[in-house]
Amino acid sequence: QVQLVESGGGLVQPGGSLRLSCTVSGFLVSVNFMAWYRQAPGKEREFVASIPGNGRTNYIDSVKGRFTLSRDHVKNAVYLQMDSLKPEDTAVYFCTNNYNWGQGTRVTVSS
Repeated sequence: QVQLVESGGGLVQPGGSLRLSCTVSGFLVSVNFMAWYRQAPGKEREFVASIPGNGRTNYIDSVKGRFTLSRDHVKNAVYLQMDSLKPEDTAVYFCTNNYNWGQGTRVTVSS
């Protein structure tokens, strides 16, 4: 059974950091495409970052240099390290393999 479970969201001040986790069961993150998306209040879901099974990470321009996507083959998980957070990063963040989605984890950046 395929399952993706996000965690790590929360409330953080502008300039702060959070690390989101996506724990996966049912397939291997090491050989599959994985991505993070986000959906801000009142907006459509948008792509944030991705990593193919064998290739380079890709980021939306607005997070380049601030966010880092990584994966752990042993834990079968993917992570999104988010630094220098801005209020416009406020959203529910989802991980996906383009076929299955997690339930999301909420990130709020506010002073």
